[in-house]
Amino acid sequence: MQPLVMEALERAFTLHHLDAAAEPAALLAEVGPRIRGMAVNAHAPIDADLLARLPNLEIVASFGVGYDTIDVGEARRRGVVVTNTPDVLSDEVADLALGLLLATLRQIPQADRYLRAGRWPDKSFPLTATLRDRTVGILGLGRIGRAIARRLEGFGVAIAYHGRSRQAVPYAYHASLLDLARAADVLMIVAPGGPETRGVVNAEVLEALGAQGIVLNVARGSLIDEAALIAALQAGTILGAGLDVFADEPHVPPELMAMDHVVLLPHVGSGSVHTRAAMGQLIVDNLTAWFSGKGPLTPVPETPWSGRP
Repeated sequence: MQPLVMEALERAFTLHHLDAAAEPAALLAEVGPRIRGMAVNAHAPIDADLLARLPNLEIVASFGVGYDTIDVGEARRRGVVVTNTPDVLSDEVADLALGLLLATLRQIPQADRYLRAGRWPDKSFPLTATLRDRTVGILGLGRIGRAIARRLEGFGVAIAYHGRSRQAVPYAYHASLLDLARAADVLMIVAPGGPETRGVVNAEVLEALGAQGIVLNVARGSLIDEAALIAALQAGTILGAGLDVFADEPHVPPELMAMDHVVLLPHVGSGSVHTRAAMGQLIVDNLTAWFSGKGPLTPVPETPWSGRP
């Protein structure tokens, strides 16, 4: 948590720092029954075992829009509310997604490295792929997906999507991810993580995307079968990839690190000072609202992902 967030929480509540405890189990045994709220980051696992140690817990306020590390079903069974920080990061992540798209297609990081290596005087940088005449398929047309689509409209590209259901939007809907991949040559992944979407972007989907296909992921690394992606990139099944998230963060497969036709980012989708401050404030606001009797401001949705591969 950012210092400003911690200071705001300290002013409003009595805090126990489980993340800094030398003996977390001992701290839980001591204060667990007194804990009524939790403030957690998006990567902290909140499972049934931890929830059982907090019998009077009322609310878990999570930093980030994704909440796949939280056992929401068990929390609800125990009457625990779970909140996240949607909306305040949608534009930031959408901006990053468009930057990652252009960086991957036009090989912007590679061109920068080429110039810095002093190679330009000897030979011009090779020509690249283009965004022109492409169809961008968005997997998951939620808040961030719609923000990405609105930005893409300005680029004059065709837009399609697959998600829980058809929406009242001017984009082509595909009833399955495989159909979307066949229709698109850019696959933008923005769906939620969790068991329902684990590995949905698999070898079959990548093959359907085609040899000029680009995969971009600003959601969760778990959505991609990483071994299948590496194999597809090595074999030329697809053209390239732009990844801000990975299956085992912060560890990135060395095969991806060695490839020059991928752009890799260290999960920075919402990583601006402005947006992280807004996300932190929303955690404070959710906890404050709950304990003042007003209810949660941004409880996580109850409808699970039900898109089809």
